[in-house]
Amino acid sequence: MASAKDQQHPQYLGDRQIVTELLAVTQPGDRHLADLGRLRVRYHGFPGARDIQTDLERLLGQWQLTEEELFAQTRALHQKGRVYTSRQEGRDDWA
Repeated sequence: MASAKDQQHPQYLGDRQIVTELLAVTQPGDRHLADLGRLRVRYHGFPGARDIQTDLERLLGQWQLTEEELFAQTRALHQKGRVYTSRQEGRDDWA
């Protein structure tokens, strides 16, 4: 249940779509892991978007990862090179 102080994140609508797509993934690829990692960072401590936060937690369980494992994998991906390689695949938006 949203509290009176909950805020609407400016990127909520696009992020909600990404999270919904991720929930359908059973074998996550590099892009899926990168999306989950950046959204975990974006919504960590955010006062609102409780549904997204709950679904991000659900994805960790669904993919059998801890947050530490996810971040270790995504750090390795970003050290190898760009995960987001073209506009068709999205944009690297850490805001």
